[in-house]
Amino acid sequence: MLRRLLPWPHHAPQTLTLTLTLTRSKSQSPSPPRDSYDPPFSPISPKSPPAKPTNSLPKTLSPNQIKPSAPFHSDLPFDFRYSYSESDPSVRPIGFREPPRFSPFGPGRLDRKWDGVVAPAPEPAPVVGSADRRSSVLGEPLTEEEIEELIERYRHSDCSRQINLGKDGVTHNMLDDIHNHWKRAEAVRIKCLGVPTLDMDNVCFHLEDKTGGKIIYRRINILLLYRGRYYDPKQRPVVPLMLWKPLAPIYPRLVPNVAEGLSFEETKELRNSGLNSPPLMKLTRNGVYVNVVDKVRDAFKTSEVVRLDCAHVYASDCKKIGVKLRDLVPCIPLLFKDGQIILWRGKRRI
Repeated sequence: MLRRLLPWPHHAPQTLTLTLTLTRSKSQSPSPPRDSYDPPFSPISPKSPPAKPTNSLPKTLSPNQIKPSAPFHSDLPFDFRYSYSESDPSVRPIGFREPPRFSPFGPGRLDRKWDGVVAPAPEPAPVVGSADRRSSVLGEPLTEEEIEELIERYRHSDCSRQINLGKDGVTHNMLDDIHNHWKRAEAVRIKCLGVPTLDMDNVCFHLEDKTGGKIIYRRINILLLYRGRYYDPKQRPVVPLMLWKPLAPIYPRLVPNVAEGLSFEETKELRNSGLNSPPLMKLTRNGVYVNVVDKVRDAFKTSEVVRLDCAHVYASDCKKIGVKLRDLVPCIPLLFKDGQIILWRGKRRI
């Protein structure tokens, strides 16, 4: 017999509601007297007003503190200019980017007048024995053993007596740096980079001519400049420092619209052929360009137009490279565009 499963009866639970009323009595404590001591706080002493800081510097400077009482005088026989190796005295600018009356040596600090490019030297006074001054400082020529000893001491890259020569070449303030190194060292190591390495002979000439030293070691872009046997730091020449780099003047246009001896169509055709030709070299920024001149000369033996890839070089450096190649190769720059230099060998084969 099947038993039916009936649902279990659910009984509603009885709810008991309890209401509790809680009452809190608020007790108010009496306020302490005003003169009582209340720990853990300590009594606060009245603060005095802060004293005004006294300025130890004078409000006004005397004229002697702004500029020297007398301008500097230098016995160096050459004209002062910002760069000696990267400027051509025979080319005069057609304009200036700053007034020429603003001398980079500072107002009233030099007894030479600045004309915007150069501070010319005064008329040389006849001095007894001035022609032999450099030879007297250099003394007798160094022997091979002495040269090898100096080279081994100063030619390494970890030499502390080093000066870096960059795109500005032999600058005026560099002369003072060289004499400062010569106080404690017989020679100084000079590392050349950038545009000046196109003409290392020019760099060596100006270093020897402006400092009175002698190049005893030359390898690619590394030079050793010797001070001389009888060099006395106490009798070093006075080199007034330039306080800032003067803005470059405005020179005539480097590349004309039409090359000399060609028509406009011929010039345009040469430029297009140069842009479509493979680059001869790819120059890097602040690189060593000692072999560029020889490679361009060799390329002109078989090609009429040469292209140099200077995409990673500053635009101002590209024009400086073109000017140096124009004079050293020689050649004719046709175009400076998008970091590319187009050079033409001219009608006469080099």
